[in-house]
Amino acid sequence: MPIDSSKFFDSIRIKPNKAAAKQQARARENAVMMCEWPECKDKGSHRAPKGRNNAREYWHFCLNHVREYNQSYNFFSGMNDEAIARYQKDALTGHRPTWKMGANTSPGRGKGGVEGELDGASDPFSMFSELNGRWRPGPNAAPKAEGRKVFNAERKALQVMGLGPDATLEDVKVKYKALVKQHHPDANGGDRSTEDRLIEIIKAYNYLKTVVRES
Repeated sequence: MPIDSSKFFDSIRIKPNKAAAKQQARARENAVMMCEWPECKDKGSHRAPKGRNNAREYWHFCLNHVREYNQSYNFFSGMNDEAIARYQKDALTGHRPTWKMGANTSPGRGKGGVEGELDGASDPFSMFSELNGRWRPGPNAAPKAEGRKVFNAERKALQVMGLGPDATLEDVKVKYKALVKQHHPDANGGDRSTEDRLIEIIKAYNYLKTVVRES
């Protein structure tokens, strides 16, 4: 089988020859174009753009002539004031297309992005019920009951007590009594190893009884 048809051929890497690389670099230096300024005999080692419509093409000038060329170069040559203003405005976004908020939405839905694409999609396991931190009802889902907002401090206190965000004040009191009995040194034969845990529970309870509502 020919080597160049083997699937391993493309993975072959050859260590570059430093001497050859130096020779190539010297050859490139010697091959520098002459200055393209009329009647100039110096090397054209400096590039200058040919114009707005030839963005990838360059003149090659010597240092003196590239300076002279750049002083008189006008990128907007041939454009009127309106065209210049439009170009400068488009340059703010890299000349990429833009649109107003809500204008580029999914057809017929009024929602953009992933949320709009998922509307009407089959979701039997409610995998997409929450999107970007917000509850998103499925096509056959029952409406979610409005719950009160739980802030971080309250959420942490509930976690210390082992309660969820729907806990009522009565739930907090019942749980507090059970936890105090469980972790109090008197209930553990004088063992004070759970004293820190008991202090956390008392602090959490004192905070929760001021923010959790009655059932």
